Amino acid sequence: MTVFEQTLNRRTAIGGAAAAGAAAVLATGSPALAASPADPRFRTAVEPGIVIEEATGGLLPADPLLHLLRRATFGPSPAAIAQIRTLGASAWLDRQLNPGSIDDSAADALIARLPLCGLSIGEIRARVAAGQLKQFDWSPMWQLSFAAPVRAIWSERQLFEVMCDFWSNHLNVTCPSGDVWDSRTDYDRTVIRKYALGTFAEMLKASARHPAMLTYLDNRYSTRLAPNENYGRELMELHTVGLEYAEPDVKDAARLLTGLTVDNTTGQYRYDAANHVTGAVRILGFTHANATTTGGEAAAMAFLDHLAMHPSTARRIVTKLCVRFVADVPPTGLITKLVKVYLDNRSAIVPVLRALFTSQEFASSVGAKTRTPLEDLAATVRILGYGPPPSGTKTYESLYWMARNAGHAPLLWGPPNGYPDVAAAWASPSGLLVRWNFHLSIAAGNWPADLVRPADLLTGMIGARPATYGALIDATARRLLGVTLGGEQTAALASFYGKTPASPLKYNDPAVGWMYPYLMAMLLNAPNFALR
Repeated sequence: MTVFEQTLNRRTAIGGAAAAGAAAVLATGSPALAASPADPRFRTAVEPGIVIEEATGGLLPADPLLHLLRRATFGPSPAAIAQIRTLGASAWLDRQLNPGSIDDSAADALIARLPLCGLSIGEIRARVAAGQLKQFDWSPMWQLSFAAPVRAIWSERQLFEVMCDFWSNHLNVTCPSGDVWDSRTDYDRTVIRKYALGTFAEMLKASARHPAMLTYLDNRYSTRLAPNENYGRELMELHTVGLEYAEPDVKDAARLLTGLTVDNTTGQYRYDAANHVTGAVRILGFTHANATTTGGEAAAMAFLDHLAMHPSTARRIVTKLCVRFVADVPPTGLITKLVKVYLDNRSAIVPVLRALFTSQEFASSVGAKTRTPLEDLAATVRILGYGPPPSGTKTYESLYWMARNAGHAPLLWGPPNGYPDVAAAWASPSGLLVRWNFHLSIAAGNWPADLVRPADLLTGMIGARPATYGALIDATARRLLGVTLGGEQTAALASFYGKTPASPLKYNDPAVGWMYPYLMAMLLNAPNFALR
């Protein structure tokens, strides 16, 4: 580890009962200062449990525009920074909350290189019948997986893509996995992406009637003679109210959901009245006579509407949104306010997001979230401003494998609860090393090798060549981190080259040539960059 990394990568855990399980990466800037929440340089923001460093020392830029970009996107890019400074926070947020108004044709063209990732169930089966795909072929699912980091990095509809990632975890169907070989791409298109900024009630009902979810959680195999409880249980525990149900609720839910199945011939959803269990049900305050087999589907949809509008579901959804966008231990006051917004707007997500991003609690949460590996990967490419490969999909696959090597392959979480979104889940020395390695690999253009980088990397990053090492370090830190480093940090970086901040830069100095990516990577290794 370099002297710079030893100095800059000082870490502290956010402790205490109020923040159990949460952690953040904080730069102290000095080995002589104790890195603990008791240090007077720290303050408590929002409420106990969200501990962030004072601006002294330069943890993260205090600019509220950059704060919004760090949370509502997969990371600031030079273009996004310029755009939000032109539009202002309110207009930028309005635009992102209306993704149809954003021209995303460039990203669409990139995804068009993965022609299988958006296929419907019928289209996949037709290709199997024509001999273009094999039975149980995983190629469409792999292409969907490879598309995820591409969309995260280069889509202009950034908040939409963040919400697609959010809902893919909340209503998780592991991808790739064998039984959903023909339905997982359709699930992404017709459930997750269709309703990502719609209403949760409509998304929940679409999910409940989609072959991918019905297969993944076994409801397609649930029959009148043997109701399967798996989907009914996870529907309540993970998708809606949480651990508020009792075993009789599970049994009644399993009975009510019988008949929601998949046609084995076509692979499409169908309601099988002959396999629906009739009889009155009482589930979490929902009652229904459920008197006929033909009315079973309507009864099930009424139950899903009830769950979507249940106060416990509202609290669960907005809490998860606050964990994603505000803090690992969210402010209880903000959750309470957003529950009301959710219920008042009949589960519409856009009003909840607007209230969240314009809240004082959000504004006060700078430094309270840590990037996941996928977010770190996307943020690296975005802040460097590197463009997509001119052709082919090898780079797409490379980005996916990078995320997988860090433990965060998009869509691949096995259990139905989705990837975790708290710092403690991703805190490990091996995971940190993987991130540091891909920072350097990407910055230097080693892997992926065909990302489009500036012809002159130095001028492409910071413009004219500075006169001294200190000026070089400061300019690059401002470009990549949005802050100017402290004096000791700058000196530590200069010492990596055997220089001082005042040392002059020669025209052919390696520090502005082949060694410049090392400076970029070490700054990306900084705790500042690990936070969003």
